[in-house]
This record gives sequence, C-alpha cells and structure tokens, in this order.
Amino acid sequence: MSERTFSIIKPDATERNLTGQINAMIEGAGLRIVGQRRIHMTRAEAEKFYEVHAARPFYGELVEFMTRSPVVVQVLEGDNAVARYREVMGATNPAQADEGTIRKAFALSVGENCVHGSDSVENAGIEIAQFFTAEQIPG
Repeated sequence: MSERTFSIIKPDATERNLTGQINAMIEGAGLRIVGQRRIHMTRAEAEKFYEVHAARPFYGELVEFMTRSPVVVQVLEGDNAVARYREVMGATNPAQADEGTIRKAFALSVGENCVHGSDSVENAGIEIAQFFTAEQIPG
C-alpha cells in the first residue's frame, strides 16, 4: 500500500554535506522523494515539532541542535513508506544500527543521528502539514 512519511535530514548531516548520499539511500530503498525543502528551522518550529518531548530532560538541547544550522525536510512516498523509511534509517543508537542503514553509515552519536522519520502514518500527516502546503507536494 502506497503511503507517505516525513523525513528530516538533521543539522549534523547537512553540515557534513551528506544530503545527496542520504537521498541516494532513501531512493535505493524504493522510496520517492516527492517534496523536499532546505530550511533553517526556527526555535518556534523546533519547539512545536518536538513538543511531545517538552517534559524530557533533553528537550532544550534537542531544540538547540535542530536550530543550529539548516535541515532538509522531505515527504517520502512508497509502499509502506513509514516502516520502510524507519528500516533504512536504522536504530537511533548508531552502534546498534544494522549495516546498510543511514545511521550506521553516517550518525555520530545517539543525539547526532542524521535523520528523523515519522513513527506512524497519522504522525506523518501531522509532521508533513507543519512544513509543507498541499501545493508543495504533487499528487
């Protein structure tokens, strides 16, 4: 079943010019990049995006990290896109990520793990709507 998911290529990856290599891994996994924008996330955008973690001790650090330099926000499409992208991202901890995953290849640490992907179709819709208008995504 074709579905959409949301991805962020995080500051630690954009700072190292890894966008093209990450996009190649995404496309190699059979996902299409149907929307893509390079943005410098504002503090308000980061706080809203990560508000689910607001009570957690790492929240402030996460907001600082996500606003330190540009990110690439993306809409990915394909069969079982949410699950497929989570598989190609790999485990949050790069030491536990499988070979051939984005995080195994490029992540520096649990915190600097290169990418974000939606954890459900429902959340993908919410996350996509935060950064894209309907006109910015074909189909």
